[in-house]
Amino acid sequence: MGMGVSVRHQIAARAAKEIKNGMIVNLGIGMPTLVADYLPEAMEVMFHAENGVLGTGPAPEKGKEDMNLCNAGGLPMTVVPGASYFDSTTAFGIIRRGLLDVTILGAFEVSTKGDLANWIVPGKIVSGMGGAIELAQKAKKVIVLMSHLDKRGNSKIVEQCALPLTAKCCVDLIITDMAVIEVSRDGLTLIEVMEPYDVEEVILKTAAPLNISDEIKTIQ
Repeated sequence: MGMGVSVRHQIAARAAKEIKNGMIVNLGIGMPTLVADYLPEAMEVMFHAENGVLGTGPAPEKGKEDMNLCNAGGLPMTVVPGASYFDSTTAFGIIRRGLLDVTILGAFEVSTKGDLANWIVPGKIVSGMGGAIELAQKAKKVIVLMSHLDKRGNSKIVEQCALPLTAKCCVDLIITDMAVIEVSRDGLTLIEVMEPYDVEEVILKTAAPLNISDEIKTIQ
C-alpha cells in the first residue's frame, strides 16, 4: 500500500509552506527532497547537505552532471549562487551548533512525545543512520514527512515507538497523506486534514491520542 506520486508531491508542497525566506534547511533523502520543488522562485533558501555543501540546487539536466558534485545521498546536484563547500566536520559543526532552521526527514514511527524512529527496521538492510541523529536533535524545527499507515495498514503515529529510536522528543510537525499534526508538551494536535479524509477517519487510523485544533482546516 504505497503512496502515489501525486500524494507524495502533495505532502512535499505542504511541507514547503513551513520554509521562510533566508532559512538554512536540510532535506532528508526520499520524499523530503521533493520539498525544494515547491518553494516560490523568489524565495532565498540555503539548502545544507551533510557531506559539505551549503547552497545545493536542483538535480542537473542529463549530460550536465558534475562528477565532483553530489548530495548526501550520493546523487548528482547543482549549486546556487553564493554556495560554499566544506568538509563533513564543518557540515556537522553547522548542525551541532543548532544553525539549521529546519530539517525535513522521513520516518518509520513517531510517538506522542515526538520521539523519532527513522533509521532501521530490524532484519532489513540499511545504509546507516547518516546525519539523522544530529539533525533530529539540533535543528530548530524538525518536520517529518511519511505515510500515515505502514504497508500492513498500521498507524506510524504511535504512543511509544517499537523501533530503535533516532532521537527522543525531537519532532515538531508531522505531515502525512492524511493529516498535519503538531507535536508539543501537550501531546499531538490535529491541525489539518487532507482530502478525501475527515477528522473521524484520522482519529480512527492514528494509534495515539489526538487533540483537535479549534481552527482545523481541510487541505484540498
